[in-house]
Amino acid sequence: MVRVRSGIVSITGDYRENNEDNAIADPANRYFLVADGMGGQAAGEKASSLAIELIPQKLEQSLRFDGDPIEKVVDAIDRAVEHANSEIIALGQVDPTYNQMGTTIAFLINDGDTLYVGGVGDSRVYRLSGESFEQLTTDHSLTQALRDAGTITEEEARNHRYKNVLYRYLGTKDGGRGADAKPLKPVAGDRFVLCSDGVTDGCDPEAMARLLGEANDPQQAAEAIVRAAQEGGSRDNITCLTVFVDAD
Repeated sequence: MVRVRSGIVSITGDYRENNEDNAIADPANRYFLVADGMGGQAAGEKASSLAIELIPQKLEQSLRFDGDPIEKVVDAIDRAVEHANSEIIALGQVDPTYNQMGTTIAFLINDGDTLYVGGVGDSRVYRLSGESFEQLTTDHSLTQALRDAGTITEEEARNHRYKNVLYRYLGTKDGGRGADAKPLKPVAGDRFVLCSDGVTDGCDPEAMARLLGEANDPQQAAEAIVRAAQEGGSRDNITCLTVFVDAD
């Protein structure tokens, strides 16, 4: 298993009454997840907590986390996400309190010498590797779809009226249609950020990369990024999970 350290911060922020984000960093460093719930009142919080609870349960039933075949890992992730999606939908159907609740999910899975990243919705995973900082996930938002079609520019997308409108997330029929998990070979010194859109609403990628690179440890990095997002005017819950890859 890849040797990693992690840090995690999740705050309600300055503009919300409750925190609908949830996140988990496995003490055994096998998986890391961030979820951003939606649905109002306690519904979003319930949806994100279900995702954070159910996906790891399924992964632990399916994987050894010591070098499983790539196809097996990708399938296990898809089935875990599909299971969480089904449970979220089911609870929403039987309890009016949770009607139409949903959540995003972003993940990093540590299996053998390979890491797997992906997600559903617009929570993101970034990697800082050397001087390169890149977004590894693709938002399932209308704004991203317009960008992909060439209808709007990246600059226009940052403040577009459909920026937070999602066409795929857990809690919908299409939510269990695959988690776009991608395998990658980490390099010692790589640093990852998993975050809700509360981070990206207040902290641009350039600032995130700088703070990530300057930090001495992952907890310090997570705290600095969340603080920057809050000071940058983020109007959402703010959750950041950082993972640092160590040398063997």
